[in-house]
Amino acid sequence: MDKKLFEKGLEKRKATLGAEYVENNLSKADDFTMPFQEAMTAWCWGFGWADETIDAKTRSMMNLSMIGALGKMTEWEIHCRGAINNGVTKEEIRAIIHVVGIYCGVPQSLECFRVARRVLEENDML
Repeated sequence: MDKKLFEKGLEKRKATLGAEYVENNLSKADDFTMPFQEAMTAWCWGFGWADETIDAKTRSMMNLSMIGALGKMTEWEIHCRGAINNGVTKEEIRAIIHVVGIYCGVPQSLECFRVARRVLEENDML
């Protein structure tokens, strides 16, 4: 593993998802899951998120669209929180969910709205 890429990724991952969340995930990792945590942190966060060509807010918006399209709602919830940390507004989240509905169907947009409502309420944004 590239230690420099891991450290760069760890910084981006904490900035988006929150240090407490990331540290909790890493502390729960064992010899079975730690290699994946390290690789994902280096690759997704160090290589992907640390590329400044796309700013963090735009990247968060892209992630909400793609993860919403995939229907991976646990990850969508995590990235919804991260998107708020990266400056995505309630109105922008709503617009993203509308696009998910148009391209992926109303049932999937309803799932995104359910999760978004919970996250927005937690952040006193509703």
